Amino acid sequence: MSSKKAKKTSENVIAVNRRARHDYFIEDRFEAGLVLEGWEVKSMREGRAQLTEAYVNLRKGEAWLVGAHFSPLNTVSTHITADPTRSRKLLLNRHELDRLTGAVERKGFTLVPLNLHWHKGRAKLDVGLAKGKKQHDKRADQKDRDWQRQKERILKK
Repeated sequence: MSSKKAKKTSENVIAVNRRARHDYFIEDRFEAGLVLEGWEVKSMREGRAQLTEAYVNLRKGEAWLVGAHFSPLNTVSTHITADPTRSRKLLLNRHELDRLTGAVERKGFTLVPLNLHWHKGRAKLDVGLAKGKKQHDKRADQKDRDWQRQKERILKK
């Protein structure tokens, strides 16, 4: 029997935060919905979303995506003022929010947006519970990646 779990193909992924894996150790992942306006959904369908400078903030028991840039299309209605970098509310369960709040406040974790994708026709954001990497950790990761690449080349010959 085939599983009905949707795989993240290239057409489902809208934007990826590549910097997150470089700067942080990702401990846990959560999938959150987004509260969006109509023009934002249209621009996401065109692939005009960026997560490079974005981060997740917890305020008053709610999670907010701050700094994500959604470029408005030229065809946005004239009576709507499009703010490309406005804060967007994230939709998470109370249990998930409580767990994230505890980890951020007590254990020193950070919340990092990992990728933006479509799931059953709805925009979802993968949020990572992360710890910051030190400079020597980044160098060690780079060294490991270089060694893996070199090993593949050697085995290929």
